[in-house]
Amino acid sequence: MALAGMVMGQNDPKKRPVIGTGEHVYEVYHDWIQPPMNLKWGDTHGVTTDAKGHIYIAHTVGDGSVSKDAICVYDQKGQFIKSFGSEFAGGGHGLDLRKEGSEEFLYICDVNRKVVAKTDLNGRLLWEFAAPKESGKYPDGKGWNPTNVAFIPGGDFFVGDGYGSSYIHRYSADGKYIKTVIGPGSEKGQVSCPHGLWVDERDKANPKLLVADRSNNRLQYFTLDGQHISFVKDPVRQPCHIHFNHDLMLIPDLASRVTILDKNDQPVAQLGDGKADGELRGQPTSKFTPGHFVHPHGAAWINKRDILVVEWVPQGRITLLKRV
Repeated sequence: MALAGMVMGQNDPKKRPVIGTGEHVYEVYHDWIQPPMNLKWGDTHGVTTDAKGHIYIAHTVGDGSVSKDAICVYDQKGQFIKSFGSEFAGGGHGLDLRKEGSEEFLYICDVNRKVVAKTDLNGRLLWEFAAPKESGKYPDGKGWNPTNVAFIPGGDFFVGDGYGSSYIHRYSADGKYIKTVIGPGSEKGQVSCPHGLWVDERDKANPKLLVADRSNNRLQYFTLDGQHISFVKDPVRQPCHIHFNHDLMLIPDLASRVTILDKNDQPVAQLGDGKADGELRGQPTSKFTPGHFVHPHGAAWINKRDILVVEWVPQGRITLLKRV
């Protein structure tokens, strides 16, 4: 889909890029969130929000940073609140939030230490685990590097071994391995770099596991027991993760765009399509094209209208898409 009304001049409000189509048109605010003074972004990997609307960012921590905190928290105006998680420096990646009873908790995938960790909203560690040796898939614990989790109704959760051996495993609410549900490959029912995953509960009576099957260039639906249901291929290139807003599905795509799909998995907007800009990783931000993305890695609706996009670029970039 074409970009609607995009113009140059990202720092001039009168010339701010506008992207999207139909009911999904957004003003683009690149670098809307900045790190605190004592910290430099590394690759900005994950984004989620809590019940108060606070925004959580996971990043790898940039060279020369005084602070090593890999998780930063902001309010809805983009103002810094706090940071924590120095133990995740170099590996802050998947970041998801779950309400359990009256409390909320973060599930963090650390691709440096290769662990999945659960913390409270102040960063207090509750548990963490490494490779599930009992699965029989990881001799000597090698070949494991988890990228994201997905929450199952009732308490269990899935872990996608996206940067490891491309298995998807099921765990209990207390972080205990239950079973391996999906294995690697390119055929129906197999995945390659299951980078992001989400349990689609739009049909409450029939929840499904949806996988951003990145290296196979597709989305893939499964039953919660890991049986293949269907593919979504056409509107995605290298899908990284998934986020829902009622019937709408948000897909950050490493290949330089963000896609919104409707309840029938049809694209209703493709945002910031900068396919040529994908070569700009490692270049100064000044060379990025306003209104385009380089490598979207995570994205979330932060208030049911506006979208926040975090990108896999070494200096980090966080873009607000403010719905017009």
